[in-house]
Amino acid sequence: MVDFLIVIAAFCCMEATAWFAHKYIMHGLLWFLHKDHHKKESHGFFEHNDFFFLIFAIPGIACLLIGLHQHVSFFFWIGLGITLYGFAYFFVHDIFIHQRFKFFRKTQNVYLKAIRRAHKMHHKHLDKTDGECFGMLWVPFKFFSEVKQEKQK
Repeated sequence: MVDFLIVIAAFCCMEATAWFAHKYIMHGLLWFLHKDHHKKESHGFFEHNDFFFLIFAIPGIACLLIGLHQHVSFFFWIGLGITLYGFAYFFVHDIFIHQRFKFFRKTQNVYLKAIRRAHKMHHKHLDKTDGECFGMLWVPFKFFSEVKQEKQK
């Protein structure tokens, strides 16, 4: 049970970490890697922004390896939580929101539509300043309200 709680806690902490990194690192010091994600400069299937996948995978892989070396210590469960967040991020951000693979194009789910709307608001800002909605899974309540109002029309 404790192992499960460690995985859940690591997963949740990754949402906060992703928000912080997105707002202050990707839209700050490393904007040169993230910029093509907002401005859609054509580089083919991959973007410079995809390097962040590697950057964020390193702590998860390191924790998994350390945990396995120590015969499944708490590091393993932290690494599993980080890795599961990475899978969720890939699925939600790259597949569901940006449609890099053409799955899950239509949904009536209020939460999923709110995620899309929040991300769309994030991308309306084409430079590194004045952004909003830097998280992925945690969506401001105003987007739920907008989706519900739209659904009632």
